[in-house]
Amino acid sequence: MNYKLLFPTYRNRYLFIQRNLGRLARERPFGRALNLGAGEGDYDSMIAGYCGQLVSCDINEQDVDYARALNAKVPNLEYRVEDALNLSFEDNTFDLVISVEVIEHVGRPERMVEEIQRVLKPDGLALITFPSLDFPFTYDPINRLLSYFTDKKISQGAYAFGHDYLVSKKDFRAWAEKNHFRVVQERNLSGYLVGLLEMYWTGIIQSIFKANATNLSDRKEKKLALRPSNKGPFLTVFTDWIIKVDDALFSRASSSVGKGFIVQKNR
Repeated sequence: MNYKLLFPTYRNRYLFIQRNLGRLARERPFGRALNLGAGEGDYDSMIAGYCGQLVSCDINEQDVDYARALNAKVPNLEYRVEDALNLSFEDNTFDLVISVEVIEHVGRPERMVEEIQRVLKPDGLALITFPSLDFPFTYDPINRLLSYFTDKKISQGAYAFGHDYLVSKKDFRAWAEKNHFRVVQERNLSGYLVGLLEMYWTGIIQSIFKANATNLSDRKEKKLALRPSNKGPFLTVFTDWIIKVDDALFSRASSSVGKGFIVQKNR
């Protein structure tokens, strides 16, 4: 069971990708797509349903091995071990690139945007999510208060999950413009209510139970590690209700836990 779907922040990102792919695929069929930074592969079976062929990659070999086994029955899916800063694909290879919560881990985020631009075909689309530098106070009051006085931070809250840095929408838009992308959509993903409900405990849970808690090329195994399946728990109906309330109240706020962007490569 994909227990992560019970977390509103995770579920919100998943729905952002799923709903937009459904809408976009009706307007323009996607031939070849890339899931850049696939992790444990829990998005792949969904993404594969909206394209002719999906190449899914990650820098972590153990995650790739798990994802390959998890999605062995998906016929149009291929797995690769790849570095997001130095992709092995030729220029103008993909019609679509998906990247969920990856850019904050690579160390050189602008370089990753350059690589996405390089491998996308002209007019191709990229759907990208990342944790926001402008996160709500309710999500991580400690690091928000620290930011007013020092550059130091604690590795929890917004800076859990292996986040050494966060990304601002201003910086992302600047990288997109520099690399000849047009911003098609920008969306807040999870506001003050979801932030309050997930304050600190989700980072702690992940650090204990997630096999690759830092989302890096970490080869250490955990005795208590939990891996997701492709089955969604019934209780996601309650998660969806929380997301709807949060979105109605805070979708236009200046702060959000995460951001979702759709960008299009210029012809």
